Amino acid sequence: MRKLSWRGWRRGVLLAAAVGLLAVGGAMAGEKVLTIAGFDTDTVDPQMTTAEYFVPLNVFDRLVQVEPGSNPPRLVPMLAESWEISEDGKVFTFHLRKGVKFHNGDDFTAEDVAYTINRLLDPATKSVQTDLFDTLVGARERLEGKADAVPGIEVLDAMTIRLTLREPYAPFLAALATPGASIFSKKFTEPRSEKFGLAAEDTCGTGPFVLKEYALKDHFTLDANTEYWGGRPKLDKLIARIVPDAETLRMMFLTGEIDVFDCDQGFSQIPFFMQDPQWKDHIQKGPRVGIVYIAMNNQMKPFDNPKVRQAFQMAVDRQKILDTVYFGNGTLVNGVIPRGLVGYNPAALPEIEYNPAKAKELLKEAGYPDGCDIVLTQVTGWSNRWVQINELVQQMVKAAGFNATLEAVDSATYYARRKEGKVMAYPQIWSLDSNDPDGTFYAFFFKNYSFARSIAYNNEAAMNKIEELRFMADPVKRLAEYNALEKTIVHDDAAWLPLFSVDHLYVLNPRVKNFVVPWNGWSDMSYHLMDVE
Repeated sequence: MRKLSWRGWRRGVLLAAAVGLLAVGGAMAGEKVLTIAGFDTDTVDPQMTTAEYFVPLNVFDRLVQVEPGSNPPRLVPMLAESWEISEDGKVFTFHLRKGVKFHNGDDFTAEDVAYTINRLLDPATKSVQTDLFDTLVGARERLEGKADAVPGIEVLDAMTIRLTLREPYAPFLAALATPGASIFSKKFTEPRSEKFGLAAEDTCGTGPFVLKEYALKDHFTLDANTEYWGGRPKLDKLIARIVPDAETLRMMFLTGEIDVFDCDQGFSQIPFFMQDPQWKDHIQKGPRVGIVYIAMNNQMKPFDNPKVRQAFQMAVDRQKILDTVYFGNGTLVNGVIPRGLVGYNPAALPEIEYNPAKAKELLKEAGYPDGCDIVLTQVTGWSNRWVQINELVQQMVKAAGFNATLEAVDSATYYARRKEGKVMAYPQIWSLDSNDPDGTFYAFFFKNYSFARSIAYNNEAAMNKIEELRFMADPVKRLAEYNALEKTIVHDDAAWLPLFSVDHLYVLNPRVKNFVVPWNGWSDMSYHLMDVE
């Protein structure tokens, strides 16, 4: 591809921007406009999606938030100015921020918070985010259609709300900072019922931007909320273009039609930007809070034997996979808590050793002196990364005595078999929504949840500890217990193989300022504090 001089590139950017922005978003001369690549979605209702958080994070607010740029991530006030937690850890009393208005001009009050949570727990809503509030007193009865109200939600006055849990639940505040806990206007949302979030005119929050255009499969346009309680955004307009493929995305970035190239959306383009002298110094990165891992079915032969699982761990060269598939952008992880999440403590864990010879000896001790057969599953149509990982693993583990067969299935078959505990082994990534270790421990290693992922962990004492830690009030002791539990699960029981935590890379147009890589495992983020020249 022909390289452009800075002056020529800049001229092309201005021309492309002028043409493109007249066509999409209706930007006016002199406006500060940031254009990104977005994800298509059928709804922007945060209670009805876990796939698209760009609109929820910019159009809505939550009671609390993770402070942008904080490391480690720190919870700070948002729509709740302050709160008290009872000594038994069950009662949360929130004092709400005064003077906040929804985009339609309605005042924000405790009734809106109560309505939002009740709507989420109403079985007629069919929300996909019910786990955020199912610990409230009466929540289960409401979800099962056995009650018309949730006694754990109490409006004390116009600006005070009390939420009462059945039992102490340590991750509760972290859950309130996730997009699914976004707060709605009762007056605006209630009459729209199922229409809410399906069009710009049927979407309303208190956030720093107002949704102005929602063109399905094409673009979103957000305008600055000039009356935002947290201060007017520096940007006048935020546009998210729906881009069909990675190569098109790169071309649009190079011509200035898009200001931010999210490498998660164009993974194959990373080498181009890392090696290009014009762009390699315009890459900003941070940890993607999640783990790339290989699941092993603890109840399916030969992985029902912990020595076989330990041998498999030792037979995989994790660094080679990171270097080959992810171009070296990441850090090896030896536990359950990923880099960037509260509780991450690599010093508390031994390193998973790469040692094929020792792995072969372990297989002999496990009763497989001539090796054993395993099946590695991948899903057709998913990212080629999983094919690459499986092919690398297949070659690596031969030296230890594993004869690996690669199996490709469609997504429906994969999920059905995985839910029944019938997938032997597979690579995948897990990204965190909330800043708490419970999100991984509970989902992967607790009873039915673990079985439904075809991990089928069966250490009863460890599972009891997972449940106990959900309700432990002492944060210091709790995190120390999680670190000890990591060693039990990953090193003593060899229940799964954590590979690495990858870096999240963004290539930025030089005019983009104040960019902060999101703390979590998403590509979506708040653009409230970002700016452009």
